[in-house]
Amino acid sequence: MFLWTFRRNEKDIVNLYNTLSPIMQLATGGNMLNFGYWSSEHSEPLTAQKNLCMVFANLAELSSARHVVDVGSGLSDPSHLWQQKFPNLHLYDVNINYSQLLFGKKQKIELLNSSSTKLPFANNSVDRVLALESAQHFKPFSDFIFESKRILANSGLLVMAIPVTLGNSSIKDLGMLKFTWSSEHYSLNDIKKIIHSHGFIIENEQLIGNSVYDPLADYYIRNREEIKKSILKKYPNYVENILYKSIIKMKEASEKKIIDYVLLKCISDTTQ
Repeated sequence: MFLWTFRRNEKDIVNLYNTLSPIMQLATGGNMLNFGYWSSEHSEPLTAQKNLCMVFANLAELSSARHVVDVGSGLSDPSHLWQQKFPNLHLYDVNINYSQLLFGKKQKIELLNSSSTKLPFANNSVDRVLALESAQHFKPFSDFIFESKRILANSGLLVMAIPVTLGNSSIKDLGMLKFTWSSEHYSLNDIKKIIHSHGFIIENEQLIGNSVYDPLADYYIRNREEIKKSILKKYPNYVENILYKSIIKMKEASEKKIIDYVLLKCISDTTQ
């Protein structure tokens, strides 16, 4: 597992998710693999996760969309939610992880086993490209942005929710997160530079880390004993202990503004 975390090629990410996704499922009691967008009205894992999906959907203007590509679609629960809320959508879930695609199989969603850096769509053929807490795994990130620009129609939107590092933060600032944060450690500045260099304008940027990491950690701390019982049904004690310490470090890094969580809405720059 540590080798997968260090290398983080596509096969490694598949292995990591197949190994670690059940922990999130056990801890939350659901199949959404995101951190959630927490508030006083969304103070439980599943409601916070659904809230993030709907805030993301509204940012992506899914009510007016038709052909929508969800890249890194996980177990497809966000797509199922969007399909229910916006029945006119034609949803295409792209995932390198075939077993996750099988898990999320539903009649009205097209499932495509493909890489984020080689999207199986014609030029100018879709009006939304979404990456909900998945783009932190795409490598090279610039290839995903290039592919998104290629397949999007002129008025299309690229919308992402992604954990990021801030400012001049270095790998050493992450502490144990550099081992347990099993993704690339992209900085917000680098992401924005790549987005601009590929002909996108960022229309909307929202840093929401204090409504993501902090309340998630607080919930885990308050409910650790119950969550631990669920996790120990399938995993040894040391796995939960690493998870707990990682969550504590995640909150600390968020409070120190070493990491954040950003929502980005991007549209093609017609002047380029």
